[in-house]
Amino acid sequence: MARSAMFPHRSPPRTGARAGFGPAILATSRSPHPDLESGPAHGVALLLRGHRQVAILPLMPSYPEYLKIDELLALQQPLSEAPEHDEMLFIVIHQVYELWFKQVLHELDYLERLLARNDGARARHTLKRILTILKVMVAQLDILETMTPLEFLSFRDRLESGSGFQSHQFRELEFALGLKEPRVLERYPEGGAVRRRLERRLAAGTLWDAFLHHLAANGVPVPKGDLERDVTRRVEPSPELRVALVDIYRRHPDLADLCERLVDLDEGLMEWRYRHVKMVQRTIGTRRGTGGSTGAEYLMATLNQPLFPDLWAIRTEL
Repeated sequence: MARSAMFPHRSPPRTGARAGFGPAILATSRSPHPDLESGPAHGVALLLRGHRQVAILPLMPSYPEYLKIDELLALQQPLSEAPEHDEMLFIVIHQVYELWFKQVLHELDYLERLLARNDGARARHTLKRILTILKVMVAQLDILETMTPLEFLSFRDRLESGSGFQSHQFRELEFALGLKEPRVLERYPEGGAVRRRLERRLAAGTLWDAFLHHLAANGVPVPKGDLERDVTRRVEPSPELRVALVDIYRRHPDLADLCERLVDLDEGLMEWRYRHVKMVQRTIGTRRGTGGSTGAEYLMATLNQPLFPDLWAIRTEL
C-alpha cells in the first residue's frame, strides 16, 4: 500500500525502522494491514517486507483496553429490586470518590518526595493539583444532593452494614495528612492487606513532617522537638515553631506561599467535611447512619479539626 494511502495527511515517523530498510510502517491500530503479521507475543506485530522480517512494532492498546472500560462499567451493581433508579447515582458517586482518594494519595506521596528533594516550585504546583481535585470532590456533593430523602430511602436498607467511614483510602488520606488515630486500625482484620497499608501510613511521617524538614533544609530554625516528634500522633500546636513561621511570612515569600497552599488544603478538607455533614442532614436528618455509625452526629464531630494548627494560630501574630 502506498504511504499516501496510509497516512494521507502526514509522513510516518521513522520509529521502529532498521538501518538499510527505509522507514518502517507505524502500527497505529489493530486493523489488519498487508505488511503486518501477528507476532509470537501478545501485543506485538512483525513488519514484513516481502518474506523478510524487518522490525518488531508494539501494538498499542485501544482506548477501551487501556482504560479497562468493560471492567469499569461492570462494577456498578445495584442491590435493590428492579433496581431503584437512584441507586446507580449513589454507587457511581462513591466509586468516583474512591478514585479521587487514590489520586490524592498518589499526589501526596509525590509531594512529600518533592519536599525532600527541596523542589519547592514543583511542590507548590502539585499542591495546586490536589486543591483542584478537592474542589471537584466538593462539587460532586451537588450532584448527590439532587437525590431527595425519599429517593435515598428507597434503597437505603441495602446499605445497613456499609458506611463511608469504612473507606480505608479515606483513613489513609487522614493519616497522610496528620489526622492519626491508632484505634482506627481495630476496624480492619489484623494481617490483612488493608490493615498493613494503614499500619504503614500510621508509622510513616506526614505531609506536615515533610514540610518541616523542607523548611529546615532552607535554613529555617525549626525546633528540634518538632522535627523529631512522634509521627504516630496527631500534629500538636507548637509555640516555638510559630515564631519561625511568622518570620517566614515576613522575609521568605516562596516559603510563605507554600504555607498558604497548605492552609488552602486544610480549608478545602474542612469544606468537604462540612458539605458532607449538611448533605447527610438534608438526606436522613438525625437518623443513625449505616454501618453502625451515628450519622450526622459522627460527622459533626470531625469538623473544626485543623490539620496544621500553627498555620492558623499565626494569623493573629502577623
